[in-house]
Amino acid sequence: MKLTIQRITALTPQDRLDLAKVWPQIDISQLEAVLSETQRLYAARFNDRLLGGLQLEICGTQGKISHLTVREVTRRRGVGQYLLEETMAQNSALSDWWIADDGEADQNIRAAFMQACGFRAQADGWVR
Repeated sequence: MKLTIQRITALTPQDRLDLAKVWPQIDISQLEAVLSETQRLYAARFNDRLLGGLQLEICGTQGKISHLTVREVTRRRGVGQYLLEETMAQNSALSDWWIADDGEADQNIRAAFMQACGFRAQADGWVR
């Protein structure tokens, strides 16, 4: 089966289990409750399982991405980059992108990843 990037608007029981592995520190029920046109969830799905995700907040033409995470066992296979690129492509009306420094990843690894994706560092995150 092909890796797909999907906007998730409602979670299945399996999605909840998968996202709890992606984001063990986040209350998945609370996350689902705030999903809307301006608070979005995108996830990478392979063989009916979610491997990673990100949260997108939209304000006008600006997109703010937070909690960009791929499960540890799936990292270094291009899933994160594909998730980011496809999310941006699916939201092509947005012209300004900012990725919050949420402090959840090793900052040296995050910096290398973000630079590889064409973002540049600023004090509180990454812009493109």
